[in-house]
Amino acid sequence: MAEKKLKTFTLQEYLTFENQSDVKNEFDHGSIVAMSGGTLNHGIIGNNINTALNNAVKGKGTDCVTINGDVRIYIERADSVVYPDAMVICGDIQTAEPDRNAVINPVLIIEVLSKSTESYDRGDKFHKYCSLTSFKEYVLIDQNKPVVDVLYKETAAYWKMVTTIGLEKSIYLNTLDCNIELSDIYRNAQNLGVPQFKLDL
Repeated sequence: MAEKKLKTFTLQEYLTFENQSDVKNEFDHGSIVAMSGGTLNHGIIGNNINTALNNAVKGKGTDCVTINGDVRIYIERADSVVYPDAMVICGDIQTAEPDRNAVINPVLIIEVLSKSTESYDRGDKFHKYCSLTSFKEYVLIDQNKPVVDVLYKETAAYWKMVTTIGLEKSIYLNTLDCNIELSDIYRNAQNLGVPQFKLDL
């Protein structure tokens, strides 16, 4: 049987579609990919981490700004447009030439993991983010148990990862030089499981 050819879209066609859409969609090499609806915990944790980032930025008195998951990132080298759950930009906010509503220079990016997106967030999406010259820190938050991975770009060729487990612990964000309590990240989250392992980090 002949293989069915899927329609591909230009970036401009995606932007026209996205600006008229009631739901968020990402762009990946000519494909428009609908984002699945978030769970209750995803929404709670996403709101909590944005609040914590705002407080951290205010406390430092820096020129950094926090941005929630409604703003997309244009990644030219990956021919992609994606939505993170949160991000921080330090200095001037730079937007994409073809899309003034998309930013191109986040320093810190945060993703709240779900079963359907975890492998993508840890793999291909992370690799896309790595093509952004500004990108230095990546935070992955498990929405079902108190486990957070922080990846920090120590050199051009080396990323260091620290895994933090337990509501009594805190994570350290290198780019903002601050600590955030896991109890603040998971405040009001529902039915958190207990990790089956414990690391002394």
